[in-house]
Amino acid sequence: MRHPLDRGQVTLPRPAPHPGAPGCCRSHRVLDCAQLVPTAQMGKLRREEEEHLAPGHTGRPHPLQNLLLLLWTLLNCGLGGNAQGPGEWTPWGSWSRCSSSCGRGLSVRSRQCIRFPREELCWGDTHEYRLCQLPECPPGAVPFRDLQCALYNGHPVLGTQKTYQWVPFYGAPNQCDLNCLAEGHDFYHSFGRVLDGTPCSPGTQGLCVAGRCLRAGCDGLLGSDAREDRCGRCGGANNSCLFVQRVFRDAGAFAGYWNVTLIPEGARHIRAAHRSRNHLALMGGDGRYVFNGNWAVSPPGTYEAAGTRVVYTRVTGSEETLRAAGPTSEDLLLQVLLQEPNPGVEFEFWLPRERYGPFQAQAQAQGWSLRQPQPREVDPQSPESPAAPTVIPPRTPGPTPDPCPPCPDTRGRAHRLLHYCGSDFVFRARVLGRVRQAQETRYEVRVQLIYKNRSPLRALEYVWAPSRCPCPPLALHRDYLLAARRLISPDGTQDWLLLPHAGYARPWSPAEDSRVRLAARRCPL
Repeated sequence: MRHPLDRGQVTLPRPAPHPGAPGCCRSHRVLDCAQLVPTAQMGKLRREEEEHLAPGHTGRPHPLQNLLLLLWTLLNCGLGGNAQGPGEWTPWGSWSRCSSSCGRGLSVRSRQCIRFPREELCWGDTHEYRLCQLPECPPGAVPFRDLQCALYNGHPVLGTQKTYQWVPFYGAPNQCDLNCLAEGHDFYHSFGRVLDGTPCSPGTQGLCVAGRCLRAGCDGLLGSDAREDRCGRCGGANNSCLFVQRVFRDAGAFAGYWNVTLIPEGARHIRAAHRSRNHLALMGGDGRYVFNGNWAVSPPGTYEAAGTRVVYTRVTGSEETLRAAGPTSEDLLLQVLLQEPNPGVEFEFWLPRERYGPFQAQAQAQGWSLRQPQPREVDPQSPESPAAPTVIPPRTPGPTPDPCPPCPDTRGRAHRLLHYCGSDFVFRARVLGRVRQAQETRYEVRVQLIYKNRSPLRALEYVWAPSRCPCPPLALHRDYLLAARRLISPDGTQDWLLLPHAGYARPWSPAEDSRVRLAARRCPL
């Protein structure tokens, strides 16, 4: 059996009891219970105890000390004091310096167990190890395990005078033994345990401590079972955040980008998945796509966005997933690029409780509920049927207002690129109706193909031109490529698609389709 001192235990000798007096007290034994004087004799010591007084002691205890001693006796001796239990720990010592000068290492602190004879050992550990994270080691730094193996270079081993050059070997069963391979030979040798703080193996988070590979809990202690909950709290119970889990089922009446959900700042454990030929797309808070933007499919891989790593996978066939641990440092916008009817996009994330309300409000501020859906309206002042497209009444002979002035020339590559990059929406649409109201013109259009959108578009939309003579004018029942901007009223109750004066509105053709796709590649957003 190991000596108690080998385990940080300290055994104190029991004081000699008075003859015939049984020992009874469990902790802080200075006197046995039978040696204590009854109340009637307080202030006087028996003759046989006088020889135990320290030099200069008067032999007259202070009355307050006698009272405290009596209370201590009643509490410790009168309540089953003969029971033997574990010893008591000393306070923890201070933490040692980190075992490494760079990268990951450990520091240690210790304590001792104070116990009397026949007492049990203290419950718990004598040492505690904490992970310390220092700046990364410079390029070319020799790993800690390599240094330990190199200590045996040029020294005879295995009972011979032959020497070897040693390098780490990671194929042995115990990764916390110093297993070193002889260079140029097909054998390795174990030189005992590695030093505490040595990484268990390359690329892992565990560190070797006393021959065991230990990982740090979220509290930083090696070997700890403490784990972060889904809200990011160490040892929490998932009660400080909310779980958002939904399915985006909008079938989509046209191909293009559709907004699935806003992923707010602070979101954790983000996941999205679907099974179709459609593609997930992710947009950052600055309007730039992280992947699958501008009609270009990105390769699967890991992308950096909003302070976290986003893992985008695409399995052969029709399954895509997106995962991110979070927390996100800014808002992200999850979209789906529809190429076929949407069977459903599943998404989920955990959000702090205090951010759920702003998340809902911000989703509405994006215009998702203001313009979804947007059915065809009936103008009470217009005599035409709601099912029939609005037709401009024919001009009658007689006095007519001055004709609309000619529109400026807006042809050219520079004009196309300017409007594509500066617009919120670029899409192909067929003009179904037109109504002039005051100094504005409202077009009813059917969206057929989306090239760019910063919020969802419906199959039927209204596009407004700020003039009774819009430039360029749109003819009924024709297809156009339109670049529109989004305009929201100050009170947030109105949301319009605005076609600027002398903006981008070209009759659709395969050639114009190619030109606008080329502009999408050259546009910075």
